[in-house]
Amino acid sequence: MKIIAPSVLSADFGDLRQDIEMLNRSEAEWIHVDVMDGTFVPNISFGFPIMEPLHKYATKPLDVHLMIVHPEKYVERFCDAGAWSVGFHLEAVDDPRPILQLIRNKGVRTCLTINPDIDVHRLDPYLAEVDMVLLMSVFAGFGGQKFIPETIDKLRYVKEQISARKLNTLIEIDGGVNIDNAHELFEAGADVLVAGSAVFKASDPEQAIRQMLH
Repeated sequence: MKIIAPSVLSADFGDLRQDIEMLNRSEAEWIHVDVMDGTFVPNISFGFPIMEPLHKYATKPLDVHLMIVHPEKYVERFCDAGAWSVGFHLEAVDDPRPILQLIRNKGVRTCLTINPDIDVHRLDPYLAEVDMVLLMSVFAGFGGQKFIPETIDKLRYVKEQISARKLNTLIEIDGGVNIDNAHELFEAGADVLVAGSAVFKASDPEQAIRQMLH
């Protein structure tokens, strides 16, 4: 599977509808929505008011990534606001299982995320319980960071675990993804690549998406 999920964190919020319509036309299959609270990460992005136009105009699934403390307070609201998939950080919670159940109860896909400094083995107990895991290849909180190369070893490890256990869990990579490393990431086992600056700052965003896929 090869999916590009452009992050609207890098979109033009002065003309958000136009950027969403560009993504609707493009070969991107998902739209990635980064939600930051200024506490779990040192930045604030957006929340439910932006979900409304995204849900209204997007024809593609909204892949919501919660970089927040206490995700249990908000996952159901994001499901109700139109999220197709909701992910939160393993390191932000004591036990992810009750929160994963809240998401599942809404009929929405589940995702568990870790930052680059979190031991990848901590995902092992949950691989069979989630639809997707997200490996951050930069530290969550800001766009435009450089890809952390060690992510590829983590990606290969998770892929081996999923294959050995014959699971259908997808692997998503987020951070520093661009035309130069997309093919290597797909070959190493990634199913979904989140790209922000590489798409929205490109002279031809639709072509940039195409190049990452082919």
